[in-house]
Amino acid sequence: MRLLLAAPVLLILVIFALSNRQVVQLGLWPTDIMVDAPLSITVLVAAGLFFIAGALMTWGSSVLMGARARQAERTVRQLEAEVRALKSQPRTSAGSAMALPPPGE
Repeated sequence: MRLLLAAPVLLILVIFALSNRQVVQLGLWPTDIMVDAPLSITVLVAAGLFFIAGALMTWGSSVLMGARARQAERTVRQLEAEVRALKSQPRTSAGSAMALPPPGE
């Protein structure tokens, strides 16, 4: 299934790389460093870096959500234990008096 989804994307990337072979000059602004690189490699590396950055942000978000979910599960278990403890206690006389029908009926 993954190969079925990845094959068209890989095909597009190969066609893109073969279609854009011209060389571009890249410079790092505050310095005088200049690098000549093929356009396709430049664009693919930039896209790859942004993909990795997005994946890291998504992973970080999922880690935080997992921690919140675990905390919520602990709270639910604690509340369920309190409910069980309250249900196991004997009823008070006020509680049983409320269950009886009013006198005169």
